[in-house]
Amino acid sequence: MKAKQMYKVVDGKGRVLIPRELRAASGMDYGDIVRLGVSQGAVSVKKVELIEVGDQSPEAVEAFVYAAIRDMPEEKKIAIAAKLLEQLHDGKEPPHAD
Repeated sequence: MKAKQMYKVVDGKGRVLIPRELRAASGMDYGDIVRLGVSQGAVSVKKVELIEVGDQSPEAVEAFVYAAIRDMPEEKKIAIAAKLLEQLHDGKEPPHAD
């Protein structure tokens, strides 16, 4: 079955909305990780379950964190968020009094 062609306009930030029909056909859902690639001038988007080993880019780490916490219980998410805020707080110098 050949998919119907669709045309979209790239916005000022380089974003393109993937229509619901295409997301459903590819099994993509909110919070899923996608890998973007370019080959012979064509951009590809593929849903992935895992990030390539060794990819420590900020984008890959962020995608991994979102994927890891997606199915966690709410109380576990809150505990992780509290720990992250604590680490951020500990890493900053106290405000200077003027």
